[in-house]
Amino acid sequence: MLVLLAAIFVLHIACICVLLAATIHNAWWMSDTISTDIWARWTLTNGIWNYTDIPGPYHKEYLQAVQASSVLACIFCILGLFVFVAQLYTLPKGKRFLFTGAFQLLAWLCIVIAASIYTDIFHKNDSGWYGASFILAWIAVCLTFISCITYFVLRKKTA
Repeated sequence: MLVLLAAIFVLHIACICVLLAATIHNAWWMSDTISTDIWARWTLTNGIWNYTDIPGPYHKEYLQAVQASSVLACIFCILGLFVFVAQLYTLPKGKRFLFTGAFQLLAWLCIVIAASIYTDIFHKNDSGWYGASFILAWIAVCLTFISCITYFVLRKKTA
């Protein structure tokens, strides 16, 4: 049972790392001269990367929804880890980790919303490719969902 709890803890830490990397890193959309994330855009001019704001044609409301959902996913996942550790010591034997599963479910829902909005709204007519952060966001969708289901199924037993 201890090995299982350690593996679940490592999975949860991996979820947090992937969510933070997807939210912070500047590679949601890439081209040869542009690197865009959910916060800003970098343009390559004369061999130097310059920080610029995201241009006006972007839908600000959708961009703010992606930003808020990504940040909320990180917050819920981190809170879920603290709740998991607290439930390890306070939860009676035979009970399920429902609160931790609920936080992971909220994190999953938030990152699904962020990645889905970004996929549907942005870069429909742009030339380029999705970057590493975008791919990490979809990997985080899978990891948080697996973690959520694991917490709902996991029952605290004696070792």
